[in-house]
Amino acid sequence: MRVLVLGLSAAVSGAPYMVTAETLVPSQVNFIRREDFLRFLKENGKACLRVAEHLSNNYHSAFDQVRSLGLSHSASEKLAKLMLEWCARSGSETEKGISLKMTLTHEEIAQLIGSSRETVTRLLGHFKVKQLIDIKGSTLIVRNKAMLMDLVSS
Repeated sequence: MRVLVLGLSAAVSGAPYMVTAETLVPSQVNFIRREDFLRFLKENGKACLRVAEHLSNNYHSAFDQVRSLGLSHSASEKLAKLMLEWCARSGSETEKGISLKMTLTHEEIAQLIGSSRETVTRLLGHFKVKQLIDIKGSTLIVRNKAMLMDLVSS
C-alpha cells in the first residue's frame, strides 16, 4: 500500500490547494479536517517533524526541477533531463535498456518541460530515429542513457 498526502502545504499554511489529482488505479481517499490535523501535529512532535521533513523534501524537489528545466537551453535538453529523472526514479534495467511506464500524454509532457505537444511528438520521433529510446504502448525504453546524458551536458 502506498500513501500519498495531497494538500499538506495548503493545510499547514491555510492557503487554498490549487491542484487536482486523478488516480490511475482504484484508490481509497480519506479527508482530514485542517483543524483536526493541526491539533494532531501540536500533540505529536514526531509527526510534526515528519511533516516538516516532507515539506522540506517537496521544496528541494521543486527547486531542483525549476533549476534543471529553467537552465536548459532547448526542448530536447529538457526532454532528455525529464527522461533521465524518470530513469533514476522508477526505471528498471532490462536487456534492451531502462524500461519505464509512460503514463503521461505528449501534451502533459509538454506542460512539464514548457513546450508544445507538437515539439514533444517531434522530439520523441527524433530520439527514436537516433535509437536513444523505443516506445511500445505505454512502455518507454531508454536504449542509450549515455547519449541522453550527452544531450543534457552539451
